Amino acid sequence: MRIVIAGGHGQIALRLERLLAARGDEATGIIRNPEQGDDLRAAGAEPVVLDLESASVEQTAEVLRGADAAVFAAGAGPNSGKERKDTVDRAAAVLFADAAERAGVRRYVVVSAMGADPDHPGDEVFDAYLRAKGAADAYVRSRPGLDWTILRPGMLTNDAGTGQVLMAVSTGRGPVARDDVAAALLELLDTPATAGLTLELISGNVPVAVAVKDVAGN
Repeated sequence: MRIVIAGGHGQIALRLERLLAARGDEATGIIRNPEQGDDLRAAGAEPVVLDLESASVEQTAEVLRGADAAVFAAGAGPNSGKERKDTVDRAAAVLFADAAERAGVRRYVVVSAMGADPDHPGDEVFDAYLRAKGAADAYVRSRPGLDWTILRPGMLTNDAGTGQVLMAVSTGRGPVARDDVAAALLELLDTPATAGLTLELISGNVPVAVAVKDVAGN
């Protein structure tokens, strides 16, 4: 498979790229900073420099053409303000979804956030982030040309992954290792029956592959 990942230098994206490369798939990571290219190549991915805050739908679609799936894993980052929550976490996600449709890439997986809601109240930066992610998720759900799955992890940690998770429409709050999020994304990409599902993910006691099969009804 060829998978195109927006936010290719993110911590989860780099882990996913390593997993894809290890099994012989082709990962393409979209990055804004060309200096990050070596990190992607070390992970086994092909870097493509493209700024999703300024790129057109057609420019982005050119990167996506011929891909088997797209993963939106970009984010403005913890030190960004409210404006970039909107331009990256919402607008870039909308652009990437439009580009996937234009390129004919139906399988579309989103790394969202637990609590994402376009109507989330509050004036803090994190509140703006949850609104932006919620608005992006709502847009993706509305697109008839996408077989989408939205994954909403709990509190992300850099602990070593256990391969054991709890995945459900609603899990309750809890931590989850970025390793296990990447493993879950890989399984979701391999499981088209999860299309149309919005899923939460935290650490648990079910192997990742089993958890994905369970939510897919397999």
